[in-house]
Amino acid sequence: MPERWLQIKGDPSVRAFLFEQQRIESVFDTAIDDLHEIVIGLLVRKGVFHTKIHYSSSQLTCWFARDPFCYEKFMREEVLEDGFLDRFPDADHAGRVPVLDNPDLRRLFNEFKRLRLTDKTIYLRNAAVNIINGMINMSFSCDGTHYIDHRTFLARLESFETTEQSA
Repeated sequence: MPERWLQIKGDPSVRAFLFEQQRIESVFDTAIDDLHEIVIGLLVRKGVFHTKIHYSSSQLTCWFARDPFCYEKFMREEVLEDGFLDRFPDADHAGRVPVLDNPDLRRLFNEFKRLRLTDKTIYLRNAAVNIINGMINMSFSCDGTHYIDHRTFLARLESFETTEQSA
């Protein structure tokens, strides 16, 4: 697993107008705790090994171990409907052992919630988690993207907050 923290600054035109924008509440924002419980269920019990949550547009993209070359896309209220998790059979990760366990996932998603909801100007737009290699990817309103392994991210949250706020 890479132990390098890669930060990529995006489109300068987006960054130039950063302080003229504000986060608008999305469907996923209104039920963020339920959303995170559903995603943890997919990762722990339903064979999803990689997922990307698009908080701003309320989309969920999942890669299942049963068919790793194809992703599945789920939209807005569909993800939050009663019985959504029941649509998928219980499954493992095709013999692969995840490096992220349930407590790590809960801590990680708590941080995603904080990064999404704490600031109306600089906020998390989307986040991806791969539980097999432990990598996460986060994109922010300033058009900055971070690629970082989960251990480094969780160990350096204070540094991360400072780094992102200065972006």
